[in-house]
Amino acid sequence: MSKQIVGVIEVCRLPELEISQLHVRVDTGAKTSSLHVDNLQEFKKGKNLWVSFDIHPDYHNVDYIVRREAKAKATRTIKSSNATKEKRYVIDTEIIMGNDSWDIELTLTDRSEMTYLMLLGRQAMKGRLLVDPEMKYLLNPEFSNDPEPNEDD
Repeated sequence: MSKQIVGVIEVCRLPELEISQLHVRVDTGAKTSSLHVDNLQEFKKGKNLWVSFDIHPDYHNVDYIVRREAKAKATRTIKSSNATKEKRYVIDTEIIMGNDSWDIELTLTDRSEMTYLMLLGRQAMKGRLLVDPEMKYLLNPEFSNDPEPNEDD
């Protein structure tokens, strides 16, 4: 399988969560991928643990909020970049980037202090993506002229 070359910022779709055009920070320094969610609640569906949550799929419009739910695969303690540990729910979901799609693990967390609502980590990229740290939107050049937030994240 040939690997796609991506920039540090790309656009992805998460079809199972009904999210399209989500701007994502591609981060080879992060092991796990994470998605910003609010109002996270767990519930049972049969014998399985599920979570429901609010997300803001458009960073240009933070007032636009959608409610989604997903089966929780696990809970994990994750050490963030500032060395704090946090218990997070983990879900599996399909991601589409460019012409490729595959399943990834996503941890659900509060990324409100971060620029991008989703961080794509090494586990999700393994065997599929090569990152060019000088570039952005290689898979979606139509977004290269979008005004971007300050990217401290």
